[in-house]
Amino acid sequence: MPDLPLLHHDALSLTGSVERILFHNEENGYTVLRLLPEKGKDAIVAVGTLPNPQVGVQLRIQGRWVNNPRFGRQVQMEHAEEVLPATCEGIRLYLASGLIKGVGQSMAGKIVDAFGEDTIRILDEEPERLHQISGVGAKMFGRITQSWAEHRSMRDLLLFLQPHGITPAYALRIHRHYGAQALAIVQENPYRLAMDIRGIGFLTADSAAMKLGFSHDHPLRAQAGILYTLQKLTDEGHVYAPVPLLLSQTSQKLDIPSALMQEALIQLTLEERIVIEEMNGEEGVFLTRFHHCESKIAFYLHRLLNSPKSIHFNDPENDIVRITQQLDITLAPEQMDAVRASTRSKIMVLTGGPGTGKTTIINAIIKLFESVKAKILLAAPTGRAAKRMAETSGKEAKTIHRLLEFRPQEEGFARNENNPLACSLLVVDESSMMDTQLFYHLLKAVPLGTTLVLVGDVHQLPSVGPGNVLGDIIASKVVPLVRLTEIFRQSAESEIICNAHLINKGEVPLLESSRDRLSDFYFIRDTDPERVADRIVDLVKNHIPRRFGLDPITDVQVLTPMHRGSVGAANLNQRLQEALNPQNSFLRRMDRNFRLYDKVMQIRNNYEKDVFNGDIGRIILLDTEERTLTVRFDERNVPYDFEELDELTPAYAISIHKSQGSEYPAVVIPLMMSHYVMLQRNLVYTGITRGKQLVVLVGESRALHMAVKNNHTRKRHTRLTLRLNPSLTPEIAPPELAESDTFTDSPSENYPF
Repeated sequence: MPDLPLLHHDALSLTGSVERILFHNEENGYTVLRLLPEKGKDAIVAVGTLPNPQVGVQLRIQGRWVNNPRFGRQVQMEHAEEVLPATCEGIRLYLASGLIKGVGQSMAGKIVDAFGEDTIRILDEEPERLHQISGVGAKMFGRITQSWAEHRSMRDLLLFLQPHGITPAYALRIHRHYGAQALAIVQENPYRLAMDIRGIGFLTADSAAMKLGFSHDHPLRAQAGILYTLQKLTDEGHVYAPVPLLLSQTSQKLDIPSALMQEALIQLTLEERIVIEEMNGEEGVFLTRFHHCESKIAFYLHRLLNSPKSIHFNDPENDIVRITQQLDITLAPEQMDAVRASTRSKIMVLTGGPGTGKTTIINAIIKLFESVKAKILLAAPTGRAAKRMAETSGKEAKTIHRLLEFRPQEEGFARNENNPLACSLLVVDESSMMDTQLFYHLLKAVPLGTTLVLVGDVHQLPSVGPGNVLGDIIASKVVPLVRLTEIFRQSAESEIICNAHLINKGEVPLLESSRDRLSDFYFIRDTDPERVADRIVDLVKNHIPRRFGLDPITDVQVLTPMHRGSVGAANLNQRLQEALNPQNSFLRRMDRNFRLYDKVMQIRNNYEKDVFNGDIGRIILLDTEERTLTVRFDERNVPYDFEELDELTPAYAISIHKSQGSEYPAVVIPLMMSHYVMLQRNLVYTGITRGKQLVVLVGESRALHMAVKNNHTRKRHTRLTLRLNPSLTPEIAPPELAESDTFTDSPSENYPF
């Protein structure tokens, strides 16, 4: 496959008529067309975003020339606007172009014969005069006026939005959301764009409002600013914001007086966009949907707890003994407690670190419920976690979205209170990854008689989305909890597992592995970030494959605490891409390069494609002619248009947060003092427990010590614990790293393995 074109910075501006539509995507407006310039004999090929291109329409475009290896020179349109024709012949061709439903050559001629050069004004201002024309009855009149109004509203919206930096693709999305009233709505309150249209943020809407003459302290700006700040806080994992925090952050960002902010809070409450709730002497502000979700989670959990089980065991002790004999396993006392709890509890939480036997217990519970003909469902938040659950249990496991039958077009789930899941036992693995909204939708669909088993490692990082569901449920003490602590003999031979448990207890792991045998856990000391980056590339490309026989792309995953810096995900991705996949065809989108056979990661949920945030695959096809690439995720091939590539990022190195729910044969983790703000115990613990066969830490001892000692994780503002058990008081945070700790970091000349 040939390389994609290098761009020539030959700017141009011209007006011409659309001669032919070569390609048009109705979903995102991407268009390839032939344009016949006013001045010049030869038509040119132009590519860009147009909502409704029609043959014969006049366009004024601005763009630049690019060289396409298959199609030659063409114009990349950066700005395009429709030019209304002024002559009778031009108007006739314009109306007959297919722009207006029901108007062909004959009807276009009749309209222009009747109104001449005044036709456009008549259609805009006096459309009722169309009744004068033979053949225009009530049905035809309705089709013409509706189609004309839709086209004009889209055109006017484009003309208005383009100077404000809002692309035609977003204009198309705005028009679909608001319809013919889009321009009037945007002019009246441009801040609604940030509130209603996915992908348009507050800063873009604020810029448009300033150009429209909205004052710096306009009430609508204050309201939008509050919603913007609340959304940013939920992106950080909070379900609500304490009033002082919300007002101070919004006032600081927008430079708006606090009195105006108070008025904005009142107005947003009246419009039911937010909920202000006082609890335990603290006023909190919620986006309405999160208040609803968190409140209903507590309601559903209490209702489920207080409902009778649909499955009963006459002699659970003998049943458990019989099942363990069938499975040929011996359960430790705490494992027996977990299986017993499933026979008597409506809801139970099973938590524990690696090597403590969670999988063994899940399989025993499944077998136990199968023995009494229970209907069993297994689920996990991510595709990888569900696949691993299916492999270890031998039964089908689904993502929660697939279990609930998500419907992308409706942005909702088929399974709910009115159409619940058909099960007597529901086991959810990796429950720490469930955020508030996902858990709410799951509980809505759980039948009252179901036994719900939530399995997870509470010491891992909390969910990427808002909330701390598993931790809050455990803290509430209203749900039976089995906490596994014993490491079993086979697992105890793994230094990965032993060191993970040491870290979990706040103890620094054992860093000196014997050179007499290969270990599965190593620490390579170095204080220089550039040298650490060099070492990581060498480890992934050369040393680990040679020493352990692992594939550098499919088996080795670099996990890093941060995105920026020498050992951040961005720089490491670039360097690893050059080292592992240097020669293949490539294209550049924004700040990302994509190459054939690259390792890539999906960075947001896409329910239509059935791929989810954190899924990793390989690019197997890159088609410049069709402007698509195809990514293979496990056993599925998923196509992407070039306009959808903002959903993908190179994945040779990813953040530890993005690795949740996944396991890799080998992980390499840089730990530097430059990661200071991210150095927390649960971060390092999560990263280490992603590795199955090998974990290599590279960096500074002080950074590792600081992370292990820092159990003072950033508090998420949630109220689920108090909703479940109002009598509880907040826990006191543990102390931070003592100043007296000292460390030495002598760079190792050779690898310890």
